[in-house]
Amino acid sequence: MVGAEGSVHDAQEPSAVPAGVPAADDRTGPAGPEPGEERDEVRRLRREVRQLREERAILSKAAAWFARETTSIPSKDSSS
Repeated sequence: MVGAEGSVHDAQEPSAVPAGVPAADDRTGPAGPEPGEERDEVRRLRREVRQLREERAILSKAAAWFARETTSIPSKDSSS
């Protein structure tokens, strides 16, 4: 059914963009990082993630070692 605003055909036309809305290739937005800068940042972040994972693994092993050691040490109150 055709509404009062226009026909069904009008809504399907690619040029039926509301007034005041720029076309896709006319839009200007904030400039993003250059492709080389973005690649460098991704490398830096991956290196940082790798380092943080290694540190977390070391700390986890150290915590487990200290937990075992503290439970195996006799208390000072023992009569040994």
